[in-house]
Amino acid sequence: MERVTTFDGATIALHSTGTGPGIVVVHGGGVTIDVYRRFAAALADRFTVHLYNRRGRADACARVLPYTFEQEVDDLSAVLAHTGAVNVVGHSGGGFIALSAALRLPIERLALYDAAISIDGSFPAAWLPAARAAAGAGDLPRAMALTAGGINTHQATSRLPLPVQVAMCRLFLRTPIGRMMGDLLPMTLDESALIAAADGSADRWAGVTASVLLACGAKGPRYYVAADDALAAALPHARALEIPGCGHDGINRAPAHLVEVFADFFAIPAPRPSGEPVL
Repeated sequence: MERVTTFDGATIALHSTGTGPGIVVVHGGGVTIDVYRRFAAALADRFTVHLYNRRGRADACARVLPYTFEQEVDDLSAVLAHTGAVNVVGHSGGGFIALSAALRLPIERLALYDAAISIDGSFPAAWLPAARAAAGAGDLPRAMALTAGGINTHQATSRLPLPVQVAMCRLFLRTPIGRMMGDLLPMTLDESALIAAADGSADRWAGVTASVLLACGAKGPRYYVAADDALAAALPHARALEIPGCGHDGINRAPAHLVEVFADFFAIPAPRPSGEPVL
């Protein structure tokens, strides 16, 4: 494990595996890098995969308050400078950070999976005030139920009566993954609020010059499909792709057909400065 110095003098613990061109993974909001280790291992025979916990999680330093995504972009900048990597993967809320970073950092190839980017109201946010109120009142099962139901609009459980969803979340919070997501839920809510506040036209991202793969799980929420299609039309070098049989956690489960999509994308050589990227 290496240590990376950040813009404000803090340190980032860098967990790297594999050999070959570097890929930096920016993880989602409610988890740590542990759930991405299978994905990293699956790419390690062809790439050096760099994982790091974002601030406030596991071995990461504390967040700087008031929290903004600019801190996250600055941290990613430090990791890219340390590793020399020009390839980035962003998942969920990490996808918003990675795409924001691509507006100003030297990222050449960017693969997003279920990136939480709101295009013209595509990201559901009506659940946020009630979830934040429940979390503030210390009612974690209710806050988690409102969050899960608000985000996972495609699932039948989101249409169950709220008391039933709360009871299910109370049981989920007793599991290791549930305890982790419960502990991180306040940060998830903060990030969701920032994503919703950044809603706008896809054209705001048109300055991204990297080659971009906008991937989403075919079994996940459909709002990711709508956002990806809009972004693919606005970004100069992007394409959208649905990956069959995968949900929002598809990148964590890392089935072979998903891994190969990412491997093939990153295997394409970086374009010459005067040429057009090959997608």
